[in-house]
Amino acid sequence: MASSLSLSQSDQENLIEKLGIFKIQGRDKRGRKVLLIIGKLFPARVVSNEVVKKYLEEKIYPKLEEKPFSVVYVHTDVQRSENFPGISTLRSIYEAIPINVKNHLESVYFLHPDLQARLFLATFGRFLFSGGLYSKLKYVTRLEFLWDHVRRHGIEIPEFAYDHDEELEYRPMMDYGLESDHPRVYGGPAMDNNPVSVYSMRCIA
Repeated sequence: MASSLSLSQSDQENLIEKLGIFKIQGRDKRGRKVLLIIGKLFPARVVSNEVVKKYLEEKIYPKLEEKPFSVVYVHTDVQRSENFPGISTLRSIYEAIPINVKNHLESVYFLHPDLQARLFLATFGRFLFSGGLYSKLKYVTRLEFLWDHVRRHGIEIPEFAYDHDEELEYRPMMDYGLESDHPRVYGGPAMDNNPVSVYSMRCIA
């Protein structure tokens, strides 16, 4: 796949727009706007963090109107080699969020977290995201639990997320919920407070 250097800034912006990675769509149960982020669609290898920051600043943040909002992040089928922008990029994008936007972010619903994502956030979350973002993070293992917090009508969750959700019914070990240090897991099994024990179990398996 081509690198971001092979695409002009305008081409990168157009790609982000065309893929529909970021959308202001729907409301949560408290009537707040929802910023929907589809992780699988993020072209991490072909867009720069500067372009992402510029796109968010010009196309997304103004639509939030400096009012309380929630984020629904769909992590379904995200592959580290394709969709993960990297720790430094994530931190750079987060730190570039205007303070008035950060202050109005109420909740982040993390749909279909895998074990690797949970371990990553348990290890780096508090250091990577300043300003209390980690405390607003809520893992959601199934779509049915997302609808407890977000209005179902008005938000378009990709079909592949529904397919994955259905697959979890037949392959429960894919639920990634063996243990987690995070107390805010909706629909997950019992949690262990030590992320190291999870890593150890994974290695033994």
